[in-house]
Amino acid sequence: MTVKIDRHGQASVLTSDEIELLFNDGLQSDRDRTLFGVCLFSACRIAEACSLLTKDVYATNGRVRSELIIRKANTKGKLGTRTIPVIEDLRSLLSSWQPNAGATYLFPGRHPNHHWKHLHPESASHILAEAFSRVGMEGFSTHSFRRTALTQMSNAGIPLRVIQKLSGHRSLAVLQEYLEVGDAQVRGAANSLSALGYIRKRQYPDVELDSPSGRLIQPPDSLKTPLIETD
Repeated sequence: MTVKIDRHGQASVLTSDEIELLFNDGLQSDRDRTLFGVCLFSACRIAEACSLLTKDVYATNGRVRSELIIRKANTKGKLGTRTIPVIEDLRSLLSSWQPNAGATYLFPGRHPNHHWKHLHPESASHILAEAFSRVGMEGFSTHSFRRTALTQMSNAGIPLRVIQKLSGHRSLAVLQEYLEVGDAQVRGAANSLSALGYIRKRQYPDVELDSPSGRLIQPPDSLKTPLIETD
């Protein structure tokens, strides 16, 4: 696994224990837990999370929509608008944050007169770095949430085409670069080659397995080897 240090290398994928530690002890506010929860549970980029419009998250009655809308103008490369189904973990975070959401942006900036009307991605990066430092974790960045989410989907057997629909990657080749391959997966791939073994399996000519029923059956008497008695 390549560890990211001082913005060099690839951001590490988070384990479930690390996610629990970060969200419970590292992140200090509801805003920060909601922000990075959006990144984790929607596999979006930090810039996409920071620029989410409030109306694209909540309906007019204030309830969380069934899907997040990430607008084309806020995506990398402006490739297209994406809709992300909201799972229960994310719905819970967004429901709690709703009274604090900005009139325009889900995560409003601290200075309303600044040209950045929403939380700046660089500010989010600093917040996260402090959270990781607080719990003694290194090698991670805001991109870790996206890599973690996409790797989790891949490990669950979700087809890459489906994952690409959620991630918004330009190509499958680029998407595959995000997916981490673990040592256990490599061992499993190697072990699968045992099916190609050339060593003959031991056979018992006088006893056969009736595979449909699982019973042992005896061959006809005509096929049995005669018993030769000796003095």
